[in-house]
Amino acid sequence: MKTSSHFLQPSSLISMLLIFAFGLTIGIIFSSYINNNFSLNLHVTHFSFSSSPSSSSPSSSSPSSPSSPPSSLSPPSSSSSEAAAGAAEAKTASIDANPCSNSKTNDTHLGLRKFLEPPSLNHDMNDEELIWRASLTPKLKDSPFKTDPKVAFLFLARGPVWMSLLWEKFFKGYDGLYSVYVHSDPSYNQTDPESDIFHGRRIPSKVVGWGNVNMVEAERRLLANALLDFSNERFVLLSESCIPLFNFSTVYSYLMNSTQNFIEAYDLPGPVGQGRYSPKMAPTITIQLWRKGSQWFQIDRSMAIEVISDQEFFPMFQNHCDGSCYADEHYLPTLVSAKFWEKNSNRTLTWVDWARGGPHPTRFIRNDVTNELLMKLRNQTRCNYNGKDNNICFLFARKFMPNTLDRLLRFTPKIMGFNR
Repeated sequence: MKTSSHFLQPSSLISMLLIFAFGLTIGIIFSSYINNNFSLNLHVTHFSFSSSPSSSSPSSSSPSSPSSPPSSLSPPSSSSSEAAAGAAEAKTASIDANPCSNSKTNDTHLGLRKFLEPPSLNHDMNDEELIWRASLTPKLKDSPFKTDPKVAFLFLARGPVWMSLLWEKFFKGYDGLYSVYVHSDPSYNQTDPESDIFHGRRIPSKVVGWGNVNMVEAERRLLANALLDFSNERFVLLSESCIPLFNFSTVYSYLMNSTQNFIEAYDLPGPVGQGRYSPKMAPTITIQLWRKGSQWFQIDRSMAIEVISDQEFFPMFQNHCDGSCYADEHYLPTLVSAKFWEKNSNRTLTWVDWARGGPHPTRFIRNDVTNELLMKLRNQTRCNYNGKDNNICFLFARKFMPNTLDRLLRFTPKIMGFNR
């Protein structure tokens, strides 16, 4: 029996393999296209649902509270309600925990407080940098913040403030209404015990010589440091031998309610007045403008800024007031009389006794301190205050030596009414 068999030719086999491979490739490509398109549609649809404000349940990743669902939809289930309440509660807790989240009440005020915060007294600014920084002043009178105005007490001392314990009694109970600054000789090592009021209140200081122009530089340095605190509105220059004659509330009210500055200034012919004038100061400062007065001033903030910003009169004193010129007795009286006399009372609030004559006032020692003396200093004369006659003309007095402290501590609480 004859058997027939069909053998594929090599060319036919290759053609079939090519057709099969082509078909397989087309199938894979088509299948991939279908899967990708379907997945993309699902992703887009899911995104549109999760982003829709009409979603019945909030997205767990959304930081904001879910919107109320449209009325056409069913209310959310209890689990969804709990989730929404939890998200809202978490948001509230987050706001409360972050004081910077409320830009209206916190962000602005925090930044303003940081700007207004005075730098540490241990700053490394030199005099030029300090004066420039302190001379910055707002043009707007109405400030966007509320603070109690303070009196800056500026102590110009060789070493410690002798009457620090007395001043501590004076300041007690009035925190936030005063600030203290001390300019001491750089050689002073602070070995003497300090009261809490004066601890850490020394400013970067330089050597000061009696009657030298660098004493005025020290006064300007004190003013500049105090001006860095925007809440300081009145500035009082004192020495280590000064004492208060009234309690804090009286002193504070007297200074804050005054419409004038207190810088003593008068024209004095003779060798200790006009005789100290140098013609080299002309034409900026003529002898007709030359004035004398006490260096112990009490001024407001606007005047303090004018003093540290002066680049006209002060250089004349730096260059031409030396030797027996005594810049501290002439600079401020001359400057204020020439430019700011309208707001000046032409008197000082610091009493000194020149009755004994000589270049220095009377120094009071322990036995000099009596009730009678203190009462006399408080009520010894009458003067003009805000256009009216007044029996309080001096708020401070000097020169009281260290050995007077114990008697002062005994007499002053009752006479001066401290802590009232």
